[in-house]
Amino acid sequence: MVTATILSLSTVNAPVAASDSCPDVEVVFARGTGDRAGVGFVGKAFIDSLKWKLLGKRVSTYAVDYPASWNFSKSTSAGAVDANKHVQYVAGMCPNTKIVLGGMSQGAGVIDLITIGNRTIWFFTPAPLPDTMVDHVAAIAVFGNPSRDVPTLGPLTEISPLYGHKTIDQCATGDPYCSRGVNFFAHFAYPWNGMVSEAATFVAGRILNNET
Repeated sequence: MVTATILSLSTVNAPVAASDSCPDVEVVFARGTGDRAGVGFVGKAFIDSLKWKLLGKRVSTYAVDYPASWNFSKSTSAGAVDANKHVQYVAGMCPNTKIVLGGMSQGAGVIDLITIGNRTIWFFTPAPLPDTMVDHVAAIAVFGNPSRDVPTLGPLTEISPLYGHKTIDQCATGDPYCSRGVNFFAHFAYPWNGMVSEAATFVAGRILNNET
C-alpha cells in the first residue's frame, strides 16, 4: 500500500538511533488478542491510513512487545510495561518526536493501563506513564476497548485525566467486547467500517495543528 510517493518511513520495532534520525511521528501500537507479533490487522490499517494523511512527515512504528494471549491479566500488564518503557525511551532520545499511542481490543487495554493514572482495574497491574510524558504524546487511538463495557469505567476519553482529550476511542455498533452488542463480526470490522479512517483523521489533525 505504501508507494514511492510517500515520504514517510516505517520501521517496526527498530529503536530510534540518534536525534538526527528521529522521526516526526512514532506510532506505538498494541495488537489484539491472538494477533501474531506486530501491530495486527487493525494497527496496520490505522498506520497506513495515518501515513497517507501525514504525507511529508517521517513516521515510524513500534509494535508493543507482549504476548497478546488469553491470559489477560499477565499479558495486558506485560504490554503496559513494554509500552511505557518505549514511550519514555523515544521521549528521551527524540524529544521533538510526536508520539501516537494505539491499541486494538486487549491492546486498547494496554494503552488504558499506561494512561489512566495509578488506579487499579480489577486484577490488571497499571503502569502509568510519568506525568512528564504528557507533552510528548500527541494523540491516542483505541479500537474495541474493553473498558467501555465496564460500568465503573468507560471510554478512555472519560477515564484518563491527562490523555482523555487527546483520545479517540472507537467502538463499532454491536461489538461485544466494548459494548452490550452481540455481533462478534463487528469486532473485526474497524478497517472497513470507516472508524480506522476517522481515527487517523483525528490523530493527523492533532499532529498537524500542533495540539497538546
